[in-house]
Amino acid sequence: MGSVKISRLGQFSISADLNKARAFYDSALGQLGHKRIADLADNGSIWGVNAPSFFVLKPANGAPASVGNGVTVSFEAPNRASIDAFHAAALAAGGTDEGAPGTRDWAPEAYAAYARDLDGNKLAVYCFKPA
Repeated sequence: MGSVKISRLGQFSISADLNKARAFYDSALGQLGHKRIADLADNGSIWGVNAPSFFVLKPANGAPASVGNGVTVSFEAPNRASIDAFHAAALAAGGTDEGAPGTRDWAPEAYAAYARDLDGNKLAVYCFKPA
C-alpha cells in the first residue's frame, strides 16, 4: 500500500456555515497555491498543494465548535506577494485584520500577515524571503 507524506497539517473545527467557510478558504488559501482537494459531505473540507495539509471539520463530538484562545493556525507562503494577496483575499471574503502584511523583527527576513476567518479563528501567513 502506498503512503502520502504530509509535512504540515492543520485541522480545526468550524462553528458557522460550512459553505461560507469553504468560500473563505478557497479564496484566501488559493493565494498560497492551495486548492480544495476534497469535500467530506456536510462534515468538512480538505485543502492542500500536492497532498492534504489543512482540514476544516465539524466537531466529532457533535458539540458546538469554539475559537481557541491563544491558538493561531499558520501557513508558510512562497513569497511576500502571496502574503499580501492572502491578507487582501481574507479581508475581501469577510475576515478581519489582525496584523497588516509587513516585516517582523522576530526572525531575519521575516514577513507576515494576520487575519481572522469568519468564525474568529486567527490565521498567520509568513515567509523568510527577502523583498
